[in-house]
Amino acid sequence: MRGDYQQLVDEISAALGAPATLEDRDFGLIAFGAHESEDDEVMDPVRTRSILQRRSSAAVRAWFEAFGIARARTPLRIPPDPAAGVFKGRICLPVRHRGIVHGYVWLLDDGHLTDLALGGHGTPPDPRIAQAMETAARIGALLADEARAGSELGDLLRELLLAPADGRPAAAAALGEALRDTLRFTPGAPLTLIAVAPWDPTDTGAAPLPGLPGLLAACPLRATAGHRSATPLPTLAALVRLRSPGALTPAHTVAEQLLRSPRAGAAAAADRRGTKRAAPPPSRLPGTAGIGLGTQELTELPVTWREALDAARAARAEPRLGPITQWDAIGSYRMLTALPVTEPDPAIGPLLTPAHAELARTAEVFLDCAGQAGRAAQALGIHRQTLYYRLGRVEKLTGLDLADGEHRLLLHMALKAARL
Repeated sequence: MRGDYQQLVDEISAALGAPATLEDRDFGLIAFGAHESEDDEVMDPVRTRSILQRRSSAAVRAWFEAFGIARARTPLRIPPDPAAGVFKGRICLPVRHRGIVHGYVWLLDDGHLTDLALGGHGTPPDPRIAQAMETAARIGALLADEARAGSELGDLLRELLLAPADGRPAAAAALGEALRDTLRFTPGAPLTLIAVAPWDPTDTGAAPLPGLPGLLAACPLRATAGHRSATPLPTLAALVRLRSPGALTPAHTVAEQLLRSPRAGAAAAADRRGTKRAAPPPSRLPGTAGIGLGTQELTELPVTWREALDAARAARAEPRLGPITQWDAIGSYRMLTALPVTEPDPAIGPLLTPAHAELARTAEVFLDCAGQAGRAAQALGIHRQTLYYRLGRVEKLTGLDLADGEHRLLLHMALKAARL
């Protein structure tokens, strides 16, 4: 189906003599037409980013949507704006099917499209525009079919991940049959799952996901589905085909693209302490992605899903892991994320209050450095004597002896677990 999109985009480019780009309604790149020009400015920054990163930024999306493209049913002319990185004007052809917008065809206006009649308000469009809109309608039908197929596969994936153990064989068989029929899926191919959290599940009709290479199915879930999270977040489950068992590079590539989606991340939680203060500026909770180790058996995907969830949760708790991590790279969090959510150990509780955040960080860095004072002081950017003073306060506050191995273990694990 990807080749069909490319062929249709090439038809539009040839008909209008202008470089065309097809994006889904989340501004993810699907196809773009080649265009020869001696003008280097044809590749303006917005188009360059779209092609190289396969997605436009949130700021670019907002800028174009301000022209009403999501509501348009006829072509729109959008003027250039060098300040926004749009060096060339554009004509936007809305890609619709049965009244629903599924994407946009963008035509770069390098001069000869300026006087092209777009139609509307009782004025007939130029025949070339009419032809391009007919092609855009064919693209819309393809995207609608792909969205329906993706939705069905997502429903089957959700059913499998939520199925009890005795129901997994039947759910796996149904998913496998649908994958074979829809995507020519080969049974026994290596697979893995990605968990992206938070994920906005409200726009469930959007269909940018099946366009990502290697992505077979996706569905939004709550992180608590079969899991142990104390802070449930809407999460995307993405099923990815691997080239070989254990080679997770395709999953990392898909995860990078998913995190660029405007649906990845969420508004930061409001302050719950009830104190009266001025409202802080709006902020967003960045998305993280966890990747399971993978399997060749569909019935084992629920285990892979738990691994992916654990990895995403660890990445959210531990910034050094990066926004994308895989389960076998999260170290002690493999054990911590498997534990039920409980209240902090009574000895550690006082250390976890906001007033002692600096002491808690000092203790954690000291223990991360295997108790080596010199390394810890350097990592914290403080004098060694300052480190010793803080550690003494930690011991007094908790009643723990940092010279005792078991006390160190309790403190270290409690501080890590508190992040989760």
